Amino acid sequence: MSFRSIVRDVRDGFGSLSRRGFEVRLVGHRRGRSHSAVHELRDGHTAAAAAVVQSSCWANLPPELLRDVIERLEASEAAWPSRKNVVACAAVCRTWRDMCREIVKNPEFCGKITFPVSLKQPGPRDGAIQCFIKRDKSTQTYNLYLCLSSAVLVESGKFLLSAKRYSRATCTEYTIFLSADSTSRSSNMYIGKLRSNLLGTKFVIYDTQPPCNTANVSESGKTSRRFYSRKVSPKNPSSTYSIAQVSYELNVLGTRGPRRMNCVMHSIPASSLEAGGTVPCQADSVLARSLDESFGSISFSKSSIMDRSIRFSSSRYSDISVSGPMVGGQALGDSDESKERPLILRNKAPRWHEQLQCWCLNFKGRVTVASVKNFQLVAATQPAAGAPTPSQPAPPPPPEHDKVILQFGKVAKDMFTMDYRYPLSAFQAFAICLSSFDTKLACE
Repeated sequence: MSFRSIVRDVRDGFGSLSRRGFEVRLVGHRRGRSHSAVHELRDGHTAAAAAVVQSSCWANLPPELLRDVIERLEASEAAWPSRKNVVACAAVCRTWRDMCREIVKNPEFCGKITFPVSLKQPGPRDGAIQCFIKRDKSTQTYNLYLCLSSAVLVESGKFLLSAKRYSRATCTEYTIFLSADSTSRSSNMYIGKLRSNLLGTKFVIYDTQPPCNTANVSESGKTSRRFYSRKVSPKNPSSTYSIAQVSYELNVLGTRGPRRMNCVMHSIPASSLEAGGTVPCQADSVLARSLDESFGSISFSKSSIMDRSIRFSSSRYSDISVSGPMVGGQALGDSDESKERPLILRNKAPRWHEQLQCWCLNFKGRVTVASVKNFQLVAATQPAAGAPTPSQPAPPPPPEHDKVILQFGKVAKDMFTMDYRYPLSAFQAFAICLSSFDTKLACE
């Protein structure tokens, strides 16, 4: 039996379980049961189906055969939509899921987005993940897609994230979700937000996941969600954490030119760009539990596995423990960690083109329409201890500081490209790009 036939049989098995579950739900409706009773039937059927799969022949495959199947599948299904087969294998049972977690690498090392948890992990070091954003002005929504080909204007892409804009009296908010259909903060699809000041010159990125270097997060960065939603699910975290700040310089002279922006990434240390540097992330035990809970509420249906991947519940990050004493609900790290400088990004300065009479940046063909929203972000050089005196020449910036970490630009009406790389994650890059959509009267 080939590994493709094994994957096909697994999908067929889930389809059979799905049909049986649909019949149970129909019986519940016909007998006039309440909505809660139907949910109990569905949850009971999901647990029963999981028990059936756990005790089936698929869960009892020899480890050598299972490893060979997933390794060959991981190597052959390198791009979406065929990569959904890898997600299907991880949804079989705990044994398959543990094997997938061991074999499938993070985007930082493999350059591929597989599971929704990858959206909060750093991008690849040796290249950029190419995405695009579609804006819908009528509904004030912004959807992020993974590019599947070079034809951005005609492809549908692989859906990643969605954001909805809310205009308030003193600020503007963009709430970010893992589903385009769920835009409620009480939903487990809610993973963070972006909030601006009155002038639209300063933005704060909030995450429902507490950062690992919590010492860099101020007490004011923790805000309660109970004041903004009528009903908060007990499974969801009641707080959000400030992980980054985006600021645009005021244009006091009124001169025309590109925007100047700076991003302070509190959850990413500046040392992450140095040789051997890394971005703090969850321990392996936390990631293992995160992947398990991703499939905890999955519907055993062929469409949910093959089309929607898995449900990414942000509530599983609410109980992440950070080593060190706790003060005021925040964890204090070691003295060295508390002094770690955050990574600062700045927009790459464009050059003035005399013939075209405009400011230009080299987007390498990924941006085709001139717009004040277009930008490229690079790491800002920070003076280290023992900086040279004015009489001594400053050393050239390291190569990592010359690389474009995030670029964003317009390609058509309501269509924008977004390319990001290490150390940013897709969630962080998307939130930074959302700040460019907001009106900035004081900067233009």
